[in-house]
Amino acid sequence: MQRETTLVQLQTIFRLFFRNQFIELTKETTTDDIDYWDSLTHLELISEIENHFNVHFSLDEVLQFKNVGHLIECLSSKINS
Repeated sequence: MQRETTLVQLQTIFRLFFRNQFIELTKETTTDDIDYWDSLTHLELISEIENHFNVHFSLDEVLQFKNVGHLIECLSSKINS
């Protein structure tokens, strides 16, 4: 799956999850860029992403996500393997 397609899909997930249709994700987007994206919502969001893409992230992977770009890289490796 192409990374740009993944970014578009993630943006849809983020918009639905945070109930904010104005979220514009980039690879550099971090928790600081989106209101209400804290440690608790992060875990819930990851669960939504796992369900959507039918993948599973280890706790170590989740803790290492620095931005949306890192999330996409990890997702891509799981989807393409």
